[in-house]
Amino acid sequence: MSRYDRLRQIQQLDPIKDCCQIVHLMSGYEFPWDITRSLEIALFRTYCVPSISALLDKTGEFRHRTQKRYDDTGLLVAEIMKWGYDSDRGRAAIVRMNNIHGKFKIANEDFLYVLSTFIYEPIRWIDRFGWRKMCETERLASYYFWREVGERMQIQNIPKTYEEFELYNLNYERENFRYSDTNRRVGEATRDLFLSWFPSFLRWAIEPAVYAMLDETMRSAFGFPDPPQLLKSAVPMILKIRGQGLRLFPSKKQPAFYTDFPNISYPNGYQLEDLGPPHMLESLKQNQDG
Repeated sequence: MSRYDRLRQIQQLDPIKDCCQIVHLMSGYEFPWDITRSLEIALFRTYCVPSISALLDKTGEFRHRTQKRYDDTGLLVAEIMKWGYDSDRGRAAIVRMNNIHGKFKIANEDFLYVLSTFIYEPIRWIDRFGWRKMCETERLASYYFWREVGERMQIQNIPKTYEEFELYNLNYERENFRYSDTNRRVGEATRDLFLSWFPSFLRWAIEPAVYAMLDETMRSAFGFPDPPQLLKSAVPMILKIRGQGLRLFPSKKQPAFYTDFPNISYPNGYQLEDLGPPHMLESLKQNQDG
């Protein structure tokens, strides 16, 4: 298979009725690393909103189980992208997310914003750093895919077009991104999680690079310092060079979903029943036993 054969395959599909297949090909074969990184940034962006960070800070999950929360979120999202929202596993993952979110009072507009980041952050990241830009079919498929997931999560008033939802995303950030202490605490916990993946003697050098991955509005909302100007230029350049270099390699023959690799929280594998905060797992177990 040549580098662009799968793109041609995607362009023959319908972005509405074939959106699950398109998202499967994008996230497992065309852009697996980029989509994982962009969704990390997408979630990081949501912590810039005080109403969202306050809830996350209150639960204590970010202070006590940062890695597990990261892995649980990544696995649930990857289950849906890999298998599709109509599959048994996809439906079970959505039910799991609804069970987790149902324990908390979350405003619909916050739900809408988080959903929008799952569409537009990967598109923006891949347009900047991917080995190619997303085609129109892929952009629309992402919108229709996540809109359907949002409806199955009972999110209300999802905008009816790609353009309207993107405008919602931009307006929401303009109106809601601002500094708060809960933003800072959740942001620091997430930053420290990223740093924990590197040897301790390197973390002092990696930390400014983490700040360089965030735009100015995010750093301000977290109270993070500006990185050196050299890093602000170097980090995006390195990512762009990586993307251009990937054009020289053939298409992936095997999928590379987040679920396909061992992770820190579940080195021996996982079941969907393992995912979620411990207090919720215990409650569900008691209900089942009862």
